[in-house]
Amino acid sequence: METPESILRRLEFKVVRRLDGLLFGDYTGLFYGPSLDLAEVREYQPGDEVRRIDWNVTARMHRLFVRQYLEERELTAWILVDLSPSMVFGTRRQLKRESAAEFAGVAAYIVARHGDKVGLIGFPGREVYVPPRGGRVHVLRILHMLQQAPPRPDGGGLADGLRQAARALRRRCLVFVLSDFQAADGWQQSLQELARRHDVIAVWISDPAEQELPDVGGLFVRDPESGQQLWVDTSDARLRETYRALAARQRAAVAAALHTAAVDALELSTAEPLLSPLLKFITYRRRRSRWSLAGR
Repeated sequence: METPESILRRLEFKVVRRLDGLLFGDYTGLFYGPSLDLAEVREYQPGDEVRRIDWNVTARMHRLFVRQYLEERELTAWILVDLSPSMVFGTRRQLKRESAAEFAGVAAYIVARHGDKVGLIGFPGREVYVPPRGGRVHVLRILHMLQQAPPRPDGGGLADGLRQAARALRRRCLVFVLSDFQAADGWQQSLQELARRHDVIAVWISDPAEQELPDVGGLFVRDPESGQQLWVDTSDARLRETYRALAARQRAAVAAALHTAAVDALELSTAEPLLSPLLKFITYRRRRSRWSLAGR
C-alpha cells in the first residue's frame, strides 16, 4: 500500500505540475466559482484587471478602485467523502474510493497552496473528521484518514452526511462532495439545501462495469450496500440490454438531480487518470468565472 507521502508526491508530479504548466501556475479561480459574493472595493494596484474597476466608486473618490470578491480572501474548503460500501468497487485502474482519495489529495493540495484552509468529513458516521487547516502536513493527514478509514457497513448515508455538513458549516464555504451518488435515501433534497448556502462541486465517481455488463458467462454479483447476492448469466444479450437501460436511467436521474441542485459536476471514472477530466472542469470553471465578473 502506498504511503500518504508517496501518493502526494505522485499526484504532485502527474497532476499538479501538469496543471502548473497548462495553467501557468495561476491558482486563483481554479476551483473558486462565480457564485461567491462581492466583499469590498480597494484602491487600484498595478497589475489589477481593468475590467474590475468600479467606476462609481472611482468617480466619487477621484482615484481608481477595483472590486474585490470573497474568493480573493481566505476561504475555507471542505471535502465530503462517501465511504459507503459501494465506493469499494472498481474493475479498471483502481477502486472508486481510491479515485476519491486521489481527487481529495489534489484538491486539498491546491487549496492549501492557494493559502486557504481545507477540512475533511467522511460519511456515513462521524468518525472521519479533519478540521480545516493549511499546509502540506495537513494534506498528508487528510490522505492518511481516507486511507485508514474502513468502509461503513451502514450504506445509504449520503443524505445524512449532506445534512450533517449543512448544519455544521455556518460560514459560506467551497464544498466538494465525492460520491457515486448511488444511495437511495433522498439525498437530492439535502444536496439542494447545502448548495443554497455554499459553492458546491459534486465529484461524481463511477466504474464502466456499472454502466454495462461484460459478456463473461455466469457469475455471482453482490449489492455492496445490502450484501444481497444474485447469480446472473451475462451471456444473455437481453439481460445485458436490460441492465444497460437501467444503468442509463439511473445516470440520467443523478445528472438531473445535480442539475436541479444547481451544482457543478465533475465526472471521474476508475478507468481514466485524473488529469484530463480535472483540467476540462477547471477550464470550464475559470471561463464561467470570467464571464460572471465581466457582467458585474
